[in-house]
Amino acid sequence: MIPEHVTHAVSKALFMLPPAMTSPQARVLLFAIGLQESRFENRRQLIKKDGELLPLGPAKSYWQGERTGGMCKGVVNHDASRYWMAHVCQARDVPFNATAIWNAIETDDVLAAAAARLLLFTDPKRLPEVGDVGGAWNLYLRVWRPGKPHPQTWTNLYMEAMRMLA
Repeated sequence: MIPEHVTHAVSKALFMLPPAMTSPQARVLLFAIGLQESRFENRRQLIKKDGELLPLGPAKSYWQGERTGGMCKGVVNHDASRYWMAHVCQARDVPFNATAIWNAIETDDVLAAAAARLLLFTDPKRLPEVGDVGGAWNLYLRVWRPGKPHPQTWTNLYMEAMRMLA
């Protein structure tokens, strides 16, 4: 289940971006990737320490962006996303740099959703059509570059994300 505060944050984030970036394909991908990365349960990457899972990892937000990764450094530096990320940062009162974005996305779901959408925008290929589970998986691998991908969970989570469009 995707929490209402997440659907609200995604809508608010997409409202700050050009209409061409607010497609159903983009929305499904944002929901699917957030489900894959955190199940929308943890805003900080969990790591095992002393036999316990603790929120101390390098990735923040439901979309698990790292400071030197695509959601922070990437969207600040990429020609396709730089302008819009600066716009979103200004609207969210966050300095336009990777470290400030990384610090803010742990609690600012709107900023995090916008950064995630803009990271998708940096990919030169078109977004896969809604329902193209394999194409969506390939995009996720290409753009998020997960360290430990879990293909066995993707299809069900993607289907759940598609249900959010109904």
